[in-house]
Amino acid sequence: MWGILRQRGIDGGGLSLRRTRSASVSARSYAAGSKEMTVRDALNSAIDEEMSADPKVFVMGEEVGQYQGAYKITKGLLEKYGPERVYDTPITEAGFTGIGVGAAYAGLKPVVEFMTFNFSMQAIDHIINSAAKSNYMSAGQINVPIVFRGPNGAAAGVGAQHSQCYAAWYASVPGLKVLAPYSAEDARGLLKAAIRDPDPVVFLENELLYGESFPISEEALDSSFCLPIGKAKIERQGKDVTIVTFSKMVGFALKAAEKLAEEGISAEVINLRSIRPLDRATINASVRKTSRLVTVEEGFPQHGVCAEICASVVEESFSYLDAPVERIAGADVPMPYAANLERLALPQVEDIVRAAKRACYRSK
Repeated sequence: MWGILRQRGIDGGGLSLRRTRSASVSARSYAAGSKEMTVRDALNSAIDEEMSADPKVFVMGEEVGQYQGAYKITKGLLEKYGPERVYDTPITEAGFTGIGVGAAYAGLKPVVEFMTFNFSMQAIDHIINSAAKSNYMSAGQINVPIVFRGPNGAAAGVGAQHSQCYAAWYASVPGLKVLAPYSAEDARGLLKAAIRDPDPVVFLENELLYGESFPISEEALDSSFCLPIGKAKIERQGKDVTIVTFSKMVGFALKAAEKLAEEGISAEVINLRSIRPLDRATINASVRKTSRLVTVEEGFPQHGVCAEICASVVEESFSYLDAPVERIAGADVPMPYAANLERLALPQVEDIVRAAKRACYRSK
């Protein structure tokens, strides 16, 4: 990165690079018929293709290079692109995040990995005061094209200091875009969109989803594939109740919808994908169809993403509601370490089923 920054070209302040890569992406072979991809491979391929297409994109973080990432998201990138574009950093989130923001000021496109978003608290001044506010404070003269990515929320047995969901934290900040993928298609399309975006993007992954495989379309495998930021996806159509959620909880909501269908309740499941901007139009259109709302998140209940969604529905679609809104969230306590208590502290499929039945006046 330092070599790149030193080599400023004379053409309009642009950056000239010693080495450029072809935008072509090497062919990938997949089994015939229905194709599947893990979230880990989706993220890895998205970064790889964007680095291949744009020499200004580089990766930095702890163990992203020689160790190939704590979760192997950056596997193979050091060997392919070299140490000038894949930087192993010291254990100093405040330091390397500040360097990343400065590189974005200079016109590069850093992808900064946090080993867990809990560690992003060490760097939160750079994320909020340096990255999020600079475009506004410079009257649009400064863009900060940077991605902050890594696992967010609860994993398993890692205690309170490594289990927090930061969706509501970062989504409350003007100037940031906040994305949370669920499937492999989400991961590929949203990460590509984040890297190409001219503004800072907080990209919240889930550690427990990395190894999950999902069907993926031919369109999503194309190197030009990109999903729109700010647009939710209706994962399952329904007519009786709307369930809105994001990240790992989308899978829980889909399982709950299957159980509800067995009891004659048709649930519509919305995968937010984007936390900020929030697709209020899709949420409210669904609620106006079903007249009932259940929101689900792993984070704390107070001031959460679900609270914002419920407020939006009450403000815009109150007269369409046939039942009080239901809000399912994590327990309002630091995450317990014991496995049995950890499970009780997080939303479960049965919690979603019970909430949807209450909304439909079907609870016993």
